[in-house]
Amino acid sequence: MPRGKRYVWFPDLDLELRVFADLQIHSRYSGATSGNMNLDELTHYADLKGIDLLGTGDALHPAWLRELRENLEEEAPGIYRYRRGGRVRFLVQTEVATVHEHAGKVRRIHHVILMRSLEVAEQLSYALRRFGDVSSDGRPVLNVHPAELVDVVLSTDSRSYLFPAHAWTPWWSVFGAIGGVDKIEECYADRSDRIHAIETGLSSDPPMNWRVSWLDRFLLLSSSDAHSPYPYRLGREMVVFELGELSYEEVLRALTRYPGNSRVVMTVEVPPSYGKYHWSGHRRCGVGPLPPEKARALNYRCPRCGRKLTKGVEDRVEELADRPPGYRPENAVDFVYALPLQELIALSMGEDPTATNLMSKRIWGEYVRLVNAFGSEVEVLLRAPVEKVAEIGGPLLGRLISMMRRGQLQVIPGYDGVYGRLVLPEDLRPGRARRRSRGPADGQLDAFV
Repeated sequence: MPRGKRYVWFPDLDLELRVFADLQIHSRYSGATSGNMNLDELTHYADLKGIDLLGTGDALHPAWLRELRENLEEEAPGIYRYRRGGRVRFLVQTEVATVHEHAGKVRRIHHVILMRSLEVAEQLSYALRRFGDVSSDGRPVLNVHPAELVDVVLSTDSRSYLFPAHAWTPWWSVFGAIGGVDKIEECYADRSDRIHAIETGLSSDPPMNWRVSWLDRFLLLSSSDAHSPYPYRLGREMVVFELGELSYEEVLRALTRYPGNSRVVMTVEVPPSYGKYHWSGHRRCGVGPLPPEKARALNYRCPRCGRKLTKGVEDRVEELADRPPGYRPENAVDFVYALPLQELIALSMGEDPTATNLMSKRIWGEYVRLVNAFGSEVEVLLRAPVEKVAEIGGPLLGRLISMMRRGQLQVIPGYDGVYGRLVLPEDLRPGRARRRSRGPADGQLDAFV
C-alpha cells in the first residue's frame, strides 16, 4: 500500500451478533451496469459473500420497482426478503444525481436515499418526476437544488434518509475535484442539518476523512456501489451494525449520530489505493498513477497532450484537510481493510487480477471450495484461521490473506477510472514460491452455478 497506510485488523470479531450491510448498489436499469443485476443473481451472490442486508438499488425506476414489488415480501418493518429464498434481506434504496449551480459553476452530485417501504419509493418516484425523467435511468439526473431534494424526500416521508454518495470521487460527488463543492453547506444549504452521514467511496478511507475536522459530525459509511452482482464487486465495502432487531427503524437509529450511539461497529474498506480515482492521471494518454507531489509539479496537466489530469482523491483531500496525516478523532468508528477474495485467489495462481477472468472455472472453483468450508467470503477474509484457509486454498493464498490482514500487500494506486492493481510480493513471484493450482473438486462448482 502506498504512503505508509496501515490495515486495521480485528481478530476477535463476534460476527454472529453483527449485521453486514451493503446499502448502495444498482440494478440493470442503471447505465454501465451488468444485465445480471437482478434479484436472483443479487440474492445468490450476496449469500456467498456473507451480506446480511442489501440495498435494493434504483427503487425509483418504474420497471425495477415493479420487479421489487412482485418478488420481495416484507418480513419485518422496512425489511424485505426474496420470495424464492436466500438469507440476505433487502432495504429500499436508490441513488439520484442532481445538477445545480454554486458560485458560478455547475455542480453535479450523487445522493443515496434510503426508504422504509416500496410504497414510499413509489410516492417519491412520482414526486420527483417534475425534476427529470425517473424512467430514463436507474440513477436519474434531476434538475433540482440538493436542498430542495432533501425537502421533497422528507416531505414524502419523514423517515427517509439521504446522504451524499462516494463523496470524493472527481465526477459527480459532493467534494469531487471536478463537479463538487468545498463544504457540505455549499451543496445542501439550509438543509445541511438533515445530513448525518457521507459515503467515503472506494478511493478514500476513514483516516483520509479524519483529516477534515468539520466532517467529524458525520457518520462515515462505506458501500460497494456495485454495478455487477459478482462477489468481487458486491459487498466489497460495507458497514457493520450491531442491532437489537433487523428493522428499518433500528437501521435508521444506527445511522443517526448522537452521544452514546455505538450501533455502527465498523466499516469494511478496500485499501483506498484500490479505488479508481485514488491518485491523479490521464488514462487516455496512459499517464498515471501520479502521486500528489508529482501531479502538483505538473500543475495537473498531462505531459503528453496538455489536457487537465483527473485529480486524484488523495490530492483533493489534501486541499481540504486541516489536520495532519494519522489524526484520529475521539469516538471515531473503527474500520478493517479487506480485498476481494477472488482477486487474492487469482494472485495466488500467478495471475494479474485486473487482467484475468475472475469468474473463470479455475478461480471460481477455488472460491466455492473456500466458501463451502467457512460459510461465506466474509468469514474467509475476516475470521477464518489462516492455517485453515491454507489447508484448503493452498499455502500461498493463506500467506496472502495473512499479509492482507497485516497491511503488507502492495496495491499500485488507481487513477482516472483505472482500478488499483494488486501485485504479488517479489519474494513470492514465480520461480521463488508458487502454489500448485487446482481445479474445482467434483460437484463443488455445480452446487453454486
